[in-house]
Amino acid sequence: MIRPLRNMGVPWLGLVGAVAMLIGCAVGPNYTPPVPVDGAQAPLVSVLPSAETPAQPPDEWWQLYHDAMLDQLLAEAFTANTDLRIAEANLIAARAILEGAKAARYPDTKLEAGGTYGRDPITEEILELGGHRPQNLWLFDALLDVSYEVDLFGHVRRSIEASRADTAANAAARDTVKITVAAETTRAYAQICALGEQIAVARHSLEVVSREDDITEKRHEAGANSRFDVVRAQGLVAQVRASIPPLEGQRKAALFELATLLGRAPSQAPRQAEACVQPPQLDALIPVGDGVELLRRRPDIRGAERRLAAATARVGVATADLYPRISLIGFFGGTSVTFPELTTNEARAWGVGPSISWSFPNQAGPRARIRQAKANEDAALAGFDAAVLQALKETEQSLSAYGAELDRRQALADEQASAQVAFDLAHEQFLAGALTNLDLLTTEQSLVAVDAAVAVSDTALVQDQIAVFKALGGGWHAKR
Repeated sequence: MIRPLRNMGVPWLGLVGAVAMLIGCAVGPNYTPPVPVDGAQAPLVSVLPSAETPAQPPDEWWQLYHDAMLDQLLAEAFTANTDLRIAEANLIAARAILEGAKAARYPDTKLEAGGTYGRDPITEEILELGGHRPQNLWLFDALLDVSYEVDLFGHVRRSIEASRADTAANAAARDTVKITVAAETTRAYAQICALGEQIAVARHSLEVVSREDDITEKRHEAGANSRFDVVRAQGLVAQVRASIPPLEGQRKAALFELATLLGRAPSQAPRQAEACVQPPQLDALIPVGDGVELLRRRPDIRGAERRLAAATARVGVATADLYPRISLIGFFGGTSVTFPELTTNEARAWGVGPSISWSFPNQAGPRARIRQAKANEDAALAGFDAAVLQALKETEQSLSAYGAELDRRQALADEQASAQVAFDLAHEQFLAGALTNLDLLTTEQSLVAVDAAVAVSDTALVQDQIAVFKALGGGWHAKR
């Protein structure tokens, strides 16, 4: 039986008291939030007063389209999207790791109890010393171990800091996924609507050229033009008809993309979305805010900042390994050949005292880990700067593309109006015999092309709007 301190003094209590007085010191650098790169908080340079306003964008930006179907789809996506479910699970795992790190602040306890039947050398030796022959017998034991690390140099506290920052980084990653889900769901729905418009435009163009083809055919039968004119008109009809199937295929692909974003199988795709044949439209200028709010709003920047905080804390964890790790340990229990004797003084074993662990004098390993941790901290700082620059780049690029597409759409609208007037005049003059079939065909081709270009521009315009909203970082506050 073991009684390590039964008749001993406790001079180590003074040491423990001195150690306790030093608790609160933590080695390693204290974290200071990084300063964004120069110019990052300046006003956005690509804002057009005719298209954007400096007002702060709403978090649920898709509601600016006033589309009930879109709102319904987003609500479903926030609940069922698989990428978002993965991000939520990762966040839960990070929180569990944090709780495990916090547990190191408290004593660690372990209870062991058991009974074995047979022989062992120690028991046999005791029996022989007492004049007894070795025999098979039961051996019962029960032991409670308790240990507590005195966090003298902040090893535990820095570990908790790192885990807390990791958890916040995972929360930011989850929020980034929410932004992506919001943007991609809106994008897929808008693509379905825009392709519906393109298909409607193509079918209208097909009606126009088919009607002109019929007129050309009848005029040929009346001897007013050649067979060559008829063949050219028929070729234009075939060309326009051929443009419709690819658009229908792209629309189905967008529908299946939307189904995946909603966590649905293709067979369960939201067919009701196909009723939309007009891209969602804004009835006001896009609110974009400013650069300062952009940096605060973007969760990827927040995540990069939290990863830097975690890396800084881990420098402290590695630095603490240079110093002794002091623990208070104790045990209480007993060993006996009969179960009732476990509680008697003869069977009882106990002990309490300090434990010191120190890698000394060879500290090459801990110092190498410190250098590694500092390098990781430098990389995390560079990652933060990269996240800031990436956010600014994406925002400025999306605003530039949106502004350019607005100008293109206006120019196409002007061209479309002119092409329609030219076609109407050509049609009247052709019927009056004042214009050749070739001239009419040319105006038809121009009108068909510009009508298609306007529909394509409408598609690009709404996609550019969504890119702006995504770059602005909205959507992660949305309720689920």
